[in-house]
Amino acid sequence: MRTANKVAAVTILFWLMKIVATTLGETLGDFISMTLNLGYTKGILITLFFFIFILSIQLSVKKYIPAVYWLVIIATTTLGTEISDFIDRTLKAGYLTGSLILLSGLLLSLFLWYKKYRNLEVFPLFERNKEFYYWTAILFSNSLGTAFGDFLSDNLGLGYMTGALITGLIILIVVLLHYFTKINHVVLFWIAFVLTRPFGATFGDLLTKPLTKGGLDLGTINASLVSLALMIVMIFISQRKQINEPNLQN
Repeated sequence: MRTANKVAAVTILFWLMKIVATTLGETLGDFISMTLNLGYTKGILITLFFFIFILSIQLSVKKYIPAVYWLVIIATTTLGTEISDFIDRTLKAGYLTGSLILLSGLLLSLFLWYKKYRNLEVFPLFERNKEFYYWTAILFSNSLGTAFGDFLSDNLGLGYMTGALITGLIILIVVLLHYFTKINHVVLFWIAFVLTRPFGATFGDLLTKPLTKGGLDLGTINASLVSLALMIVMIFISQRKQINEPNLQN
């Protein structure tokens, strides 16, 4: 039986969409917990419900549908923002401890994934059970990226732009390692996936911070709308590519 691939191919468009999705997750998460003043516990419950709802749709479809897939990514980035802030500000554990906890969760999910399937290939992906490992690892990755980015900017006092430059430089090194070395591409993928989270979140801070701090002072609502508009455009492009190219089969 031939089964259609369920996830996005890792291309330049993928990484651009990932960065914008993390920006949207940052601004939307702050809108829920801070602008609406609901707090991080309620924020987690709301974003967790949305994540479970949209993930159930993703698991039920028979092929890769860009709009559904990227809604799940956005859900993981938004939930990841709430989880990171909950660990730091509600549990008072701090971003370093939060990063270590989330790193442990990511490594455990990847270990269990590898133990069952003997590989960690992220594309193509056909099996529903394997998808659970995939999305679990992505949720931990986005949560870890949030906590690590906040650790760089807040705990180490590097500032958001400096933190973005550091993570951007590491991402560039990962890209060079991918093209010019034989280092396992799956390992490089997960490193880049984690680091694009704080890199993308910087743009969220740029959109929301006041003019006196070098931001555009759009607020969390307007910043979320700008990011959402960009995501819609790129999802449309991805959908057109999906129509023009045959869906990958096993």
